[in-house]
Amino acid sequence: MAAAAGTMRDYALYSGELQEKIELLVYLPSNFSPLHKYSLLIAQDGKDYFMYGKMKRVIEMLMEEGSIDRTIVVGIPYRNVNDRYEKYHPAGQKHEAYIRFLAHELVPFLDHELPTYQIGRGRALIGDSLGGTVSLLAGLLYPHTFGNIAMQSPYIDDSVLACIRAFRDPSLLSIYHSVGTEETAVKTTDGHVRDFITPNRMARNLFMEKRFTYTYHEFAGGHAWTYWQPDVPRAVSAILSL
Repeated sequence: MAAAAGTMRDYALYSGELQEKIELLVYLPSNFSPLHKYSLLIAQDGKDYFMYGKMKRVIEMLMEEGSIDRTIVVGIPYRNVNDRYEKYHPAGQKHEAYIRFLAHELVPFLDHELPTYQIGRGRALIGDSLGGTVSLLAGLLYPHTFGNIAMQSPYIDDSVLACIRAFRDPSLLSIYHSVGTEETAVKTTDGHVRDFITPNRMARNLFMEKRFTYTYHEFAGGHAWTYWQPDVPRAVSAILSL
């Protein structure tokens, strides 16, 4: 039986932090009613999660099963590869401004426009690769705003490990983290070839040592949507489970 279908809506807001208009792709699920409150799932690489991650189908399936709460998905598309790098990469020129945009501009906008819980535990961030990195860093900086983080094959470097190490209150965050066992030589947008799995395992050890609410999964495969898509239901149900 085909999953019930919700409604896609386009929103836009001007970001003072980024000095640009940000387009949003918003999915209101099939059970949407302004009389109910909804969890928010905010996706970096927003268009990719709808196209390749089959996010609409995933949300409807998990809600139908009773695995997750009522959820609205907000996708934030990137303009191009360079725009994505500058906003998502820890060394990107717009990285800090983008995280401030998420916490100080996007969340108040969504809470005003949509019937949301308006608490950290009612909001989740999800992203793949650098999108996972910026989702984690936003959660570590604003744990009272974003209480749930899902990252698929995130880029992890020493600066990210230092942020995890320095975080004081792991009880505030619920984290889902996955990476592929074949991610040993990943070509990144800056032209380098990097080992992803080793630093991801170092991050895993830190999360476990610091006793985060934490789910870790290694899948058989590499750094691509072919492997992330089957992992999306697991990621979403882990961070939005009832």
